[in-house]
Amino acid sequence: MSSIIAVTEHNYTDEVELSELPVLIDFWAPWCAPCRALAPTIEEVAQKYDGKIKVVKINVDEAKPLSDRFGVKGIPALFIIKDGNIAARPQVSNRTRLFALLDTQLAPEHKS
Repeated sequence: MSSIIAVTEHNYTDEVELSELPVLIDFWAPWCAPCRALAPTIEEVAQKYDGKIKVVKINVDEAKPLSDRFGVKGIPALFIIKDGNIAARPQVSNRTRLFALLDTQLAPEHKS
């Protein structure tokens, strides 16, 4: 069973920066229609890559300092974090490219 973790300023360091797994961050807000439309894809990522990547959601309304830190200007916004650093910023609109990018980021020869 996959799980998507809600991240705030309080648990960001433990869940993202110190994660042994790569992390997919989904910046979102409950009022954002495109964010809600993306939710099934994010759940699919969490299921497909369970144990290989950690999936977290950051509500921009509740964690503005984190969205500012990442320079988020619009939502939804995705980031892949490896070893505490931004490894990629996937385009949200293309599910196929998102999965291809995740496969590339998780490949053994693709170490950051």
